[in-house]
Order: sequence, then C-alpha cells, then structure tokens
Amino acid sequence: MDTFFPGFARERIEVAGVGLNVVSGGKGDALVLLHGYPQTHVLWHKVAPRLAERYRVVLPDLRGYGDSDKPKAAPGDHVVYCKRTTADDIVAVMARMGIERWHIVGHDRGARVAHRMALDHPRRVRSFTVLDVVPSQAAFEEMDAQLSYAWFHWHLMRQPYPLPETLIGNSARAYLDFLMERWCATEGAITQEAYAEYVRCFCKQETVDSTCAEYRSVELDLQHDEVDRGRKLECPVLVLWGGNTKKRPGWQTGRRLDIVETWRARAHEVSGRALDCGHFIPEEKPDELHAELLKFLAEAR
Repeated sequence: MDTFFPGFARERIEVAGVGLNVVSGGKGDALVLLHGYPQTHVLWHKVAPRLAERYRVVLPDLRGYGDSDKPKAAPGDHVVYCKRTTADDIVAVMARMGIERWHIVGHDRGARVAHRMALDHPRRVRSFTVLDVVPSQAAFEEMDAQLSYAWFHWHLMRQPYPLPETLIGNSARAYLDFLMERWCATEGAITQEAYAEYVRCFCKQETVDSTCAEYRSVELDLQHDEVDRGRKLECPVLVLWGGNTKKRPGWQTGRRLDIVETWRARAHEVSGRALDCGHFIPEEKPDELHAELLKFLAEAR
C-alpha cells in the first residue's frame, strides 16, 4: 500500500524491459493521472483519493522518475525517453491491468506524454485534461526572451552530456528547492511529507541523469510533432493553468501565445480556464481541480 494513498494498491509492472512503479485504487471508468517534473505520482495525493470514489484511478511514476526504472540513454539516443516511448509504457501498463480505454490527466511532462498518447492511440483515450502546459511545438516555434527565461531549465538540460548532469547533480537539493519555490504561488501547498518524497526521489544522480535525458528527447519529440502537424485530437480536451505567474513571468506562453487557442489548433473540442495558483495545480488548488474534473469527465462520457 502507498502511504500517500490509503486503500490503493502499489505494484511494479514491467513493460519493454522497464519496471514502473504504479499505484491504483477505486472502481469505475479508468482515469490515468500523469505527474510532471521534478515530481512523482505523489503530486496527486490531494485529489486522487476523492476521484477514486467514482473512478478507477491509476498513478504511475513515469520512466526516469520516482521509483520507476531509469534506463541509461547513450548520448544522442533520444528514443529511450521520448514522449512516444513513455506513452507506450503507459499503454502497456493499462493493457497489463486489463483496461482498454481511459481518461487521462497530465501535469507538466505528464501532459506532453498524454498528448503523444492521444495522437498515437486515439482509440484508447476517452478524454484529455492538460494542466499548465502548451504543446511543445508551439512553445519552441514562438520562443521569445520571456519564455526562454522562464524555461531556463529546458535550455540547461538540453546541453550535451555530461554538463547539465554535472551542474545539477552537484547541487541537486538547491536546484530542486529553487524550482519548487519559484513555481509555487500558494503558501504551504507542498506538504512536508510530499516535499520529503520529492527530495528522496529527485536528489539522486540517476534521477538527474534520466531527467536530463528526458528533456533532451524533445529533439525527437519535435520530429514526431512535425509529422502530426495539423492533425487534431478527436477526444474532448480540458485545459487548466496556473494564472499566477508573478514569480515565473512568461511561463509557457511568452508574450504571444494564448493557452486555450494554442490547444484549439490541435484538438476539435477544447475548453478551459485559469486557476488562481502557480504551476502545481493538484497541490495548490485540489478542490477546484477536483470539481473541474468531475464536471468534465461526466460530460466526456
């Protein structure tokens, strides 16, 4: 049993030679929640138990994160951590669990994995909820000074091995603390217990290495996105984002992008709004997120 999710089961599921840490609970239609950087499935501890009252909730640690395996990626090999590979991991997990179709909610990196999943496996994804990101392709094509400043970590981690691994690894705790403080706009939203778990999982050289490799894989992600340019998602899409960007000006949008309109260029049915918080929506605004999800998921049926 996972201590953050009483009553949920915890198991290790092997897919394509990679062991994934998966926590699940509840009954009903399947709902997959994918965390982002620099966190783990613990991100969802304030909302998943309530969602499990109506849904079968599945909480994986993505490959390279948390207690999932962190396979080595040779320099220049972006297949190991590209979004297509990671999305295929989750599809395989669901198959192992006997689940054919599911709703999916992705935060940060998890939303990018979910976007690729909805493109590659449209018959599997019933609905897609995006938390606080715009599509990678749009962000890089509209990159300006403000967005580049907000995304310093992208540009750092995309540098050749082993520069970012060395710099971050030498100061992993300070680096993690900076991200958690700058990206959060709600005092006390990150509990001490959750923070301790993030420190335990992130402040290891193997996690620093795997997450740098995952960010570098955007080179291949963008190639996959180019093949799908102009193709729209068939499933309904809900977009929620943190409207308080005082500590992170330019986050995701720079000066030009509009979050909802950017997603409308990539999906037929898009709705959404800003929440009064920072990046960590599931921990900063769990009640509002829960309410938005229940409404959206009921309509998406």
